[in-house]
Amino acid sequence: MTALTLSTAAASGLRADAIVVGVAKGPKGPVVAPGAEAVDNAYDGGLAGILETLGASGAEGEVTKLPAPSGFKAPVVVAVGLGAVPADEAGFAAEALRRAAGVAARALAGAKKAAFALPVSDAADAGAVAEGARMGAYGFDAYKEAGRSEAAKDRKGPLGEVTVLGGKPRDAAYKAAVARATAVTEELNRARDLVNTPPNDLNPESFAAVATAAGKEHGIKVQVFDEKALVKGGFGGILGVGAGSAAGPRLVKLSYTSSKAKKHLAFVGKGITYDSGGISLKPAGHNETMKCDMAGAAAVFAAVVTAARLGLEVNVTGWLALAENMPSGSATRPGDVLRMYSGKTVEVLNTDAEGRLVLADALWKASEEKPDAIVDVATLTGAMVLALGNRTFGVMANDDAFRAAIVEAAEEVGEESWPMPLPEHLRKGMDSPTADIANMGERMGGGLVAGLFLREFVGEGITWAHLDIAGPAFNEAGPFGYTPKGGTGSAVRTLVRLAELTAAGDLG
Repeated sequence: MTALTLSTAAASGLRADAIVVGVAKGPKGPVVAPGAEAVDNAYDGGLAGILETLGASGAEGEVTKLPAPSGFKAPVVVAVGLGAVPADEAGFAAEALRRAAGVAARALAGAKKAAFALPVSDAADAGAVAEGARMGAYGFDAYKEAGRSEAAKDRKGPLGEVTVLGGKPRDAAYKAAVARATAVTEELNRARDLVNTPPNDLNPESFAAVATAAGKEHGIKVQVFDEKALVKGGFGGILGVGAGSAAGPRLVKLSYTSSKAKKHLAFVGKGITYDSGGISLKPAGHNETMKCDMAGAAAVFAAVVTAARLGLEVNVTGWLALAENMPSGSATRPGDVLRMYSGKTVEVLNTDAEGRLVLADALWKASEEKPDAIVDVATLTGAMVLALGNRTFGVMANDDAFRAAIVEAAEEVGEESWPMPLPEHLRKGMDSPTADIANMGERMGGGLVAGLFLREFVGEGITWAHLDIAGPAFNEAGPFGYTPKGGTGSAVRTLVRLAELTAAGDLG
């Protein structure tokens, strides 16, 4: 894991493999950003001109490498684009700093140490640079044949150490910002690891073991409901989804408590460790990335551990609804009726609409504790991807103000989200002649139908929101900003921010 430090040292005297500076896109060409003064002065004030000659414009995502000026101990300067010059004196947005730091960290894969001389005017800026660099430096190579061939020896690992220049290592606010960035990014990257782990190594039992180990490490109480406990408890949704797999389902409860807490949040995560679609088998071309169908549970797990590491003054309970959805002679069939943990019956019309079934049981179980709010997170519907694309998650809720607060929190931490409705007229499409409700409704607006289904399993009077992260949870395209190819850790930062706001009394 990439190490983080703060430094007030001059860029010229710092021993590192590279100095990272920012460049913005001005009306007449690239503009050297604050933080790069020492580098610019060493080029006699000509850094912007040199970068323009090399084709740089300052656009977001651009990377330009050039030899460091004479007298610098670092051999290379990496200029990274920050986007447009800010229109006011507020400076660069935190997300612009995160993305630029992430791009630079990816460009420096294999380097041992880099010093980041990006615009840092306060502790929040330092934290943003640290976050972006740590997220951008992520790499998943656990299954590479490292060291067994000449080619493997040349494979680049992630950037080793990040030093944020302009930071104040003895200032409490700066130290807190870096400590927060360290905790958030370590757990977010652990969520990425879980999403990227092949399903033959990550099943409900092994995921539960990871959660149990983390609980012991960070003082989180962990309770695992195995198959016997699920049967005894009547968790028909989770059991129904896992019925076709040789790997039995699990429900995992993680409880972080603070003696100073005045509020209680419950996070519920969909954890389908592999989704074949069950008897309603997915078509060819849609199976290859289905190891990512547990990304919601990974996000919930990471958020609870982060809350514990930060010592937030709020009680946070995480529920991981874990199952593997496979076709076999014992699998749930279309037309079967499941009796859920709530007592409600569900006619299963499509076994590939399984996420809502495991979440329903977990939502009702979470509701029994009467938390102040419940947020569920799931790679739930392809319909949400069609609606919002691959980088934005949808937010539905039974409370408009809570939905708005989540969208605002997501924007604050740099995650793209969009408020979605729960149209009442779509509920009728799930009426069943056989059971209390069917797990499918109208095809159009399928992501909203799924949200309406989940709402049926939230306890009366409890504020609830649903995050459908089907689009941004797994990046099949090339990396961008601080986002790698593969698992992204979507929603982790939003959940952590919600916990922080609740602890501070700023979330109603």
